[in-house]
Amino acid sequence: MDFSSFLTSLGTSFVIFLVLMFLFTWLSRRPSNHVIYYPNRIMRGMDPYEGIRLTRNPFTWIKEAVSSTEADVIRHSGVDAAVYFVFLSTALGILVFSGILLLPVLLPIAYTAKNKIDANETTSEGTFNELDKLSMGHIAQKSDRLWAFVAATYWVSFVTYYLLWRSYRHVSNMRAEALMSPEVRNEQFAALVRDIPAPEKGQSINEQVDSYFKAIYPDTYYKAMVITNNKVVNKIYAELEGYRKKLARAEVIYAESKGTANPEGTRPTTRAGFMELIGKKVDALEYYDKKIRELVPKLESEQKIALKDKQQSAAVVFFNNRVIAAAAGQCLHDTMLDKWTVMDAPEARQLLWTNLSKNFYERLIRQYVVYFVVFLTIFFYMIPIGLISALTTLANLEKLVPFLKPVLEQTTIRTILGAYLPQIALIIFLALLPSFLLFLSKAEGIPSQSHAERAASGKYYYFSVLNIFIGVTVGHTLFDSFKAIEDNPNSVFDVLAASLPGSATFFLTFVALKFFVGYGLELSRIVPLIIFHLKKKYLCKTEDELKEAWAPGDLNYGTRFPDDMLVLTIVLCYSVIAPVILLFGVLYFGLGWLVLRNQVLKVYVPSYQTYGRMWPHMYNRVAVSLLLYQATMVGYFGAKEFIYTPVLIPLPILSLLFIYFCTIKYYRFFQSTALDVACRELKETPNMEGVFRSYVACSLSTEKTAEVIQFVDDLAHVTRPGSAV
Repeated sequence: MDFSSFLTSLGTSFVIFLVLMFLFTWLSRRPSNHVIYYPNRIMRGMDPYEGIRLTRNPFTWIKEAVSSTEADVIRHSGVDAAVYFVFLSTALGILVFSGILLLPVLLPIAYTAKNKIDANETTSEGTFNELDKLSMGHIAQKSDRLWAFVAATYWVSFVTYYLLWRSYRHVSNMRAEALMSPEVRNEQFAALVRDIPAPEKGQSINEQVDSYFKAIYPDTYYKAMVITNNKVVNKIYAELEGYRKKLARAEVIYAESKGTANPEGTRPTTRAGFMELIGKKVDALEYYDKKIRELVPKLESEQKIALKDKQQSAAVVFFNNRVIAAAAGQCLHDTMLDKWTVMDAPEARQLLWTNLSKNFYERLIRQYVVYFVVFLTIFFYMIPIGLISALTTLANLEKLVPFLKPVLEQTTIRTILGAYLPQIALIIFLALLPSFLLFLSKAEGIPSQSHAERAASGKYYYFSVLNIFIGVTVGHTLFDSFKAIEDNPNSVFDVLAASLPGSATFFLTFVALKFFVGYGLELSRIVPLIIFHLKKKYLCKTEDELKEAWAPGDLNYGTRFPDDMLVLTIVLCYSVIAPVILLFGVLYFGLGWLVLRNQVLKVYVPSYQTYGRMWPHMYNRVAVSLLLYQATMVGYFGAKEFIYTPVLIPLPILSLLFIYFCTIKYYRFFQSTALDVACRELKETPNMEGVFRSYVACSLSTEKTAEVIQFVDDLAHVTRPGSAV
């Protein structure tokens, strides 16, 4: 990339962000758009402008975001959102404190070096000379000036250690404070039991679970809800809900057809055949009502069959004391690991019901199969990622597609393609991956949505690092490197080290594109706004349909966090090689903090709460990125033929010791609830029947929910002992 392409990319990205920000200011003030820009407030029963001072200043949202507190974030979007902002603040702090030393010290040292840069040392293939002079590539081989870069490598590492330590302690305290809340939370009185052994002859699984836990916890055990095979029930329930929505829609259409010219209105019609596309035309209101009346008794019958005859080897057990529930979730209940596996129960809304009954060995086999599939995905994706990186450079396009050469020689087109083509191609190519990785994580047999998203997030992070960071680093010189590797296979590591500087400007523009354009689209919500208004005008008839059209969803940690970690990894690894990238990293995380603060307070609605269980995974990814940064610097100093490179060897060792110490000290509390936390007093005695009913699957909750619950109670044969802590 040449200098004009770099400036074009940076300048146009900034202009796009400004345009999108002004659009946000204008569009968010229109009452018809409030459901897009203030759904969090609306769903909590607040006025969109409550507590907000209305001005014509387009930067007011920045002041509101900066003035908000961590308590505000927790109140609006929960502890998980607050923990995510701890991560953003930590990443921002690492880059700011690193830059305070690296920028004023390393840039003059590099710029004043008297050295002619080799072709393989340039940060931009020899066309971005000023940036080359500000990089480590401008330092001569074996130069004493490299000692400054060694010190900088240590500085970045120790800044990261300090801030990660503080953040881990802070998040641990935040989690403890949330779990000590006097509010009654249903999941704190439940435990999830898997791997239930086969019951004795003449005994149901429900009776077996009751007798087992009542013997261990005679005074505090409440009762159990055995997981059932609801495949048929779910199918009927989904069909029933579909007809109810269609009936509500048909009623609205019928009501709208009534007017002064036609007071009787026009009754809507539908077809009674396959998918209502073929067959005889019938009155829609009568047809849907008939279908509902047919399905209700059928559903109730299947519910009882499922509860009685389709019990599976998993259950949610309930205790009237949250200390005992917490203890049960972290105790060994059987001498064999593959029997009576008990863990803390997730919230009812995030249970993956079909995974709960999978036994210990099935889960183990599935896990290894998924790991193997992920390994193959990472390995084979690296090939197209590298090819995309190689093919989307202008020089390679001219070689491979010679008939485009006249077009590519046009100055304007060349500048635009050079600025955006590789980055956009990479971003589009990666958009297909997250859903696939989430599917694989669920296939492992993971019991909850939040756990599946954490697992998918980890897979996506390692994929991003291996395929984007390493793949692009090597890929930009792929064609030139084939011959060198073919002649000397042992030179692959030398090729990687030599490729690092040449990718610097690619990553500079990649980061700039993500924070200016990405956060501009995030703030303006142009795409959700257009989709909402199209649905509202052409598709939505009922209030439920309208609400579904503007429902904001959650922050989507499973993809958002790995994207952030990719940027942090890139910036860390290039922080000493090309310190200018620190400015872009600071802009990315600083702007991200501001924009997402606004979104969390006004837009996103959490779909679950784990009280910070994502943090250890965040911490581990940052620590892995730090290790990669240290290994990168060892390799690059070796490529510079610096004979004192071994002075960096202690850094990876220190990092491993730091990871081990933090894990030993803090991680256990994120796996289970500490009893000292669980023993705090509640402001009211929990309604155990309400706690129990909150875990009844949606397909078992109909108009006759009370009868279904009573049917479960009749199967349980359990008394209800008293007090709660």
